[in-house]
Amino acid sequence: MQATPARAVTVICHALQEQIEHGLLAPGGKLPAERKLSEVFATTRITLREALLQLEAQGLIYREERRGWFVAPQRLSYDLIARSHFHAMVREQGRVPATELLSARLQPASAAICARLRLPGLSSVVQICRVRRIDGRAVLYTEHYLAPAYFPQILEQDLSQSLTEIYAREYQIEYGRVCFEILPTALPLAAASALKISAGSPGLQVTRVNCDQHGHLIDCDLEYWRHDAVRIRAEAG
Repeated sequence: MQATPARAVTVICHALQEQIEHGLLAPGGKLPAERKLSEVFATTRITLREALLQLEAQGLIYREERRGWFVAPQRLSYDLIARSHFHAMVREQGRVPATELLSARLQPASAAICARLRLPGLSSVVQICRVRRIDGRAVLYTEHYLAPAYFPQILEQDLSQSLTEIYAREYQIEYGRVCFEILPTALPLAAASALKISAGSPGLQVTRVNCDQHGHLIDCDLEYWRHDAVRIRAEAG
């Protein structure tokens, strides 16, 4: 007797999860094509896709546009309390970070950015858009909005480097108070395109509003993470 579609989905999920947990399907490894997997499990593409989507929602596998399905690597541990930056945080966990600058320009601030940085209407901000990778995989798209008064000529800097280090080296600015807002979200087009996934895919938005050591509001970061790439934690003494 043939299994019902719901039962078949459960069987496929369990089989693939077991293979992943036992290391038979390695982190970062590519899964066989959907057609091949349908043959392996003797099921339809529709049933197989439902199982893959469930595993994707659990963060066990992920897909990239036009490339197929992959086993998700270990999540990055993101400590909100630690005074660190992306490159240092990734290296400390034995991984390889990289940052690609997508664009950088002076532009009018949106109403939302004006509100977060307490700027008057029609203010200008420096917008820096970057995609960040761990072990070659794009996991984070970030839009940085800087109050220009604190960062003259920053567009002349190498903005693929850590902004935290540029702030300290070139402007003698260090982070003071930081306000975080974390929100599960559907990834907007710009973020999804940079991360090579479909617009509207699940993600995690982390908004950081940063003050310097003197209490001045200096910048705001909008971080869009792949939902399977990060684990947020905070430990206060």
